[in-house]
Amino acid sequence: MRVPASTIERPEAGSLVLLCVAAWAVPGLGHLWLKRRAKGMVFLVALTLMFGIGLLLQGRLFPFTLADPLVGLSAVANLGVGVVYFLAGALGFGLGNVRAVTYEYGNTFLIVAGLLNFLVILDAYDIALGRK
Repeated sequence: MRVPASTIERPEAGSLVLLCVAAWAVPGLGHLWLKRRAKGMVFLVALTLMFGIGLLLQGRLFPFTLADPLVGLSAVANLGVGVVYFLAGALGFGLGNVRAVTYEYGNTFLIVAGLLNFLVILDAYDIALGRK
C-alpha cells in the first residue's frame, strides 16, 4: 500500500546538505547517521580499504589541472573518498610510481573508491528522502 505524499515528512534542506557532506567526508557516515549501521560499517571499511590498497599498489592521487581533462576527472574521482584523500596527500602518500608494475591497478583502486563513495552518498540521500 502506498502512503500518500502529503503524509510523508520531508527532511529540511539544510539537514540533507549536512548529511551529504558527512557522507562524503567519511564513507559510510551518512548511513550510520540514518541508523543503517551494517551498511554504514561495510561502506566505511570497504571504501577506506580500497583507497588504502590503491596507495599500497603505488597508485597516484591526481592533481587538479585543466591542461589534461582526464587527469582533472581522475582528481575529482579521487576527491570522492573524502577526508582520507587530504590525509593521504598531507602524509605524502599517493605520489605514484609509474615504473611499478602495480601502478595502473593502484590508480584504478583509488579512482573506483572515490566514485563508489559518490554512489554511497546518493544512496544515503535517497534513504533520507524516504525513497528507499
